[in-house]
Amino acid sequence: MELYAQVRRYVMVDHHSQRAAAAAFGISRDMVAKMLKHASPPGYRRSKPSAKPKLDPFIPWIDGILESDKKIHRKQRHTAKRLFQRLRDEHGYQGHYTAVKDYVREKTIRSREMFVPLVHEPGHAQVDFGEARVVIGGVEQKGHFFSMILPHSDAPFVMIFPRENSESFCQGHVDAFTFFGGVPRSILYDNTTIAVGKILSEGQRRRTRVFDQLVSHYLFRDRFARPATGNDKGNVEGLVKIAQRSFLTPIPHAETWQVLNERLRAQCLARREDYVRGADGTIGERLLRDQAALLPVPAAPFDCCRITSGRVSSQSLVRYKTNDYSVPVAFGHRQVVIKAYVHDLVIAHGSEIIARHPRSYERDDFIFNPLHYLALIEQKPRSLDQAAPLQNWNLPEEFAIFRRLLESRLGGPHGRREFIAVLRLMEIYQLEQVHRAIQEAMACRAFSYDGVKHLIQAALEHRPARLDLEHYPHLPLTMVEITKPSDYNALLEAIGPLRQKPTAQESAGLELVPC
Repeated sequence: MELYAQVRRYVMVDHHSQRAAAAAFGISRDMVAKMLKHASPPGYRRSKPSAKPKLDPFIPWIDGILESDKKIHRKQRHTAKRLFQRLRDEHGYQGHYTAVKDYVREKTIRSREMFVPLVHEPGHAQVDFGEARVVIGGVEQKGHFFSMILPHSDAPFVMIFPRENSESFCQGHVDAFTFFGGVPRSILYDNTTIAVGKILSEGQRRRTRVFDQLVSHYLFRDRFARPATGNDKGNVEGLVKIAQRSFLTPIPHAETWQVLNERLRAQCLARREDYVRGADGTIGERLLRDQAALLPVPAAPFDCCRITSGRVSSQSLVRYKTNDYSVPVAFGHRQVVIKAYVHDLVIAHGSEIIARHPRSYERDDFIFNPLHYLALIEQKPRSLDQAAPLQNWNLPEEFAIFRRLLESRLGGPHGRREFIAVLRLMEIYQLEQVHRAIQEAMACRAFSYDGVKHLIQAALEHRPARLDLEHYPHLPLTMVEITKPSDYNALLEAIGPLRQKPTAQESAGLELVPC
């Protein structure tokens, strides 16, 4: 650079000729001309691409392989090393690996997609699912989180579920609309099979039935990204990474899914105080513009469930996705309707809901409600101790004590039937009410089904029970003692004055015996 400056000043400022400059500085006149043309050394410039005599015959084959790889999963595409191996083994290529690597790198750079910066109007959203490891109730498992973002404000909503299915997809929408206070005018999705039944010609999508119902209920406009491209919805893709690396790192521990979702909502609310690079104001301030453009939320929320039919088996069980759920035995062998929610499973017969269970995501699981089988066990009392639905029924200790007292006082079979009748009280009353009544019955030594039921009803009516007369002071107390033979003498003395005149029987020689 110093020589460049001296030569240029010598010619252009001091007005010497190029020939004189070449002689003065000991360089060629071509170099002087080059220095006058460029203010700094331009570096080496290749006039045309370097020739690759060994690789050039195989370039069309390489280009064809790279083009066909675009339709294949990225983990099974050809690398430069694999292309070199195939060229060497299959086509007799005699060149070096470096030439193949340089060509593939240059080809890849030229084929990379470019993007246009976008402006997002208020009132629109993007949706996607992500995965993360979580610990729920002490069990580590994979969680699937629903993510919705309003790109104008970058306001996030994240909700995690045990599975990525149509129930969680719909429930995520319902809770997100409530969280944001409105329904976005349009929502951009990827081509998930939950929403897209089939991709038709010209980019049209055939919605699934459940997604059709969701769109019809909330009246937003659905839009879809190009297949196998995540950059069409870059905002929500970024939210998925934020949720994985921030909201769900380290691995969260929670007792239930509901508790974990409450924490995620708190983190989404806290993010409204943040600033995003290049945006004016906080996320919360820009969210106000989004909310002003949202559609109103319908008064009735969407029923987020999968509905199917089933039949009750001879063991009073209904199967849904490899798991069996109990129903009352009165509905045995009936056709029922199953409504599967994210965390619950509801079974109905006609318009009547006959069973509600926590939903299980295990395989070959049995979910029992012991109350569903008590009516049948009452008819078959010997099955009480071996009934599978009752094996894991965690009742208070007083229930077992009360059963032993019933069987010892009333006899084994009769006491067992009385105890089953006491258990059936929980079909009508709450466990706490029956438990309290059993404790009072043992204190009053009223060992019977009738006594327990009477105590429950007395507690509900806020009146004292009639099993203990200390609550009725206006009633006289009666003392009952064992009769003695000598007590009959008082009766004889009491009727003595009445025997002054003999009766007709005495005149006939008969003797009266007082009784």
